[in-house]
Amino acid sequence: MASLLKAFIDPKKNFLARMHMKAISTRLRRYGLRYDDLYDQYYSMDIKEAMNRLPREVVDARNQRLKRAMDLSMKHEYLPKDLQAVQTPFRGYLQDMLALG
Repeated sequence: MASLLKAFIDPKKNFLARMHMKAISTRLRRYGLRYDDLYDQYYSMDIKEAMNRLPREVVDARNQRLKRAMDLSMKHEYLPKDLQAVQTPFRGYLQDMLALG
């Protein structure tokens, strides 16, 4: 049963999961965010602890991405296409720290 569920949500094996991942990637690229930026440190103590373990440069970069995304959202704009092309929305930085806890 677990292998069936893994196959169902794996974008490499399931067309709908691949479409969903592409849609999420497009939306994150528009604002220059990464998937891990969406986690709220005030919602979960695990996220808060993982954020405290991250190097200061990583936390500063995350905060800068969030500020830029809020600014673009308030202006009803997106990042320029050339900047969207270099974004890496699924390059994680928080999962390793969550695994430590």
